[in-house]
Amino acid sequence: MAKKELTYAAAMAEIEKILARLRNEEMDVDNLAAEVKRATELIASCKARLRKAEEDVNKILEP
Repeated sequence: MAKKELTYAAAMAEIEKILARLRNEEMDVDNLAAEVKRATELIASCKARLRKAEEDVNKILEP
């Protein structure tokens, strides 16, 4: 089964949860690399969505 793509809001919420666990030192060393990797993937996804939205808006506003 294909993975369902997260919405921008859901991705940002997951990033915030990861950051909160890091700040509160709730993350153990064994999971640190996996959590950082996941956060990096989520950030890349959010950046891509923002770029796409910007492109779409620019196309709409073009004369």
